Amino acid sequence: MRRNLDLSLYLILGPTHGGQDQASIAKAAVAGGVSLIQYRDKVSDTGTMVAAVQSLKAALEGTEVPVLVNDRVDVALAAGADGVHLGQQDMAFADARRLLGPSKILGITVKNPAHAKAVDPSVIDYASVGGVFETTSKQNPDPPIGIDGLMEMNSILTAAAPDLPRCAIAGISEDRIDDVIGAGSGGVCVIRAITEASDPEAAAQTLRATVEAAKQKHERRFA
Repeated sequence: MRRNLDLSLYLILGPTHGGQDQASIAKAAVAGGVSLIQYRDKVSDTGTMVAAVQSLKAALEGTEVPVLVNDRVDVALAAGADGVHLGQQDMAFADARRLLGPSKILGITVKNPAHAKAVDPSVIDYASVGGVFETTSKQNPDPPIGIDGLMEMNSILTAAAPDLPRCAIAGISEDRIDDVIGAGSGGVCVIRAITEASDPEAAAQTLRATVEAAKQKHERRFA
């Protein structure tokens, strides 16, 4: 298991972002402070997805920033990705770990207290908690959990797996970061805050600086 993950600023990229090349956005975002990248693609064929992940890996060579694949363990393995992120309705986490082996990163989505209580830190490497706020980046049938819900689930995770890194996701903008970190998150996961910025590197710099300031203010309770 990898417990030294930096979830400070976690970026999700899709197959298209207003015509911008994903690899170019990723490279600029990492230069600005993004610490982890996930490729999420619900529409492309397998070959296209593998090629996209390989392109991301090549663009970030030498940065040591991991590239994960959403849902698709097969794509991650074929493309040489650093790991996979799974939702609660995807492959069983233990099965994914068996296929990935011990050295790859396995992250999961935690949407409610039951999910948080069921976390097995011997299988997964981090938890992404949310959605915290409303977002248009992904269709979500569940209502936002808000800051109170985020704090509740982070408390459960602390009791169940105190060393497990966790971040918050959905609708997180610069002005919400302090509340999110104050609720016990070790970082934030974003999409549009960077991909829709005219300067992704500058946007990432601002977000990362805000995260670090919030961690200092709240004494960085979580990794």
